[in-house]
Amino acid sequence: MALRLDATDRRIVRELMADGALTNVALAQRVGLSAPPCLRRVRALEDAGVIQGYTALVDERALGFALTAFALVGLHSQAEPDLNAFENRVLGWPIVREAYMLSGESDYILKCVAPDLPAFQDFVLKELTAAPNVASVKTNLAIRRAKRAPGVPLAVPDNA
Repeated sequence: MALRLDATDRRIVRELMADGALTNVALAQRVGLSAPPCLRRVRALEDAGVIQGYTALVDERALGFALTAFALVGLHSQAEPDLNAFENRVLGWPIVREAYMLSGESDYILKCVAPDLPAFQDFVLKELTAAPNVASVKTNLAIRRAKRAPGVPLAVPDNA
């Protein structure tokens, strides 16, 4: 169930999604509060789990990761212990940056970054397809990113 946020909370979240490095003073100015109540609201949003952390968006290529790929993974068994075992294995693969369990033809989709195609192929052949319970792997290489929009499409009512 979604937490009920008032317009000010929504403004705070929207501003922090756009720039998580904002100081509390700058954030307070942007949302129309003084610094102490703004900080209290941010802490309450953190405590409620709405804000789960802060991170920097990085340019993968600038850091030597020129290849982005997606792997669709099918498992032999979808019993909960087998799903948990696969997810725990995924947590240990640094090349995998995001992983989602799916409905439909595949069980998981993994977003991977690698320095180059041979490094990605090495991961697929030696780690992913060799993992217990993995029945199939289909890969797709990203040609270019068309959109990157972290967070959620959080609107603030015009009259708020």
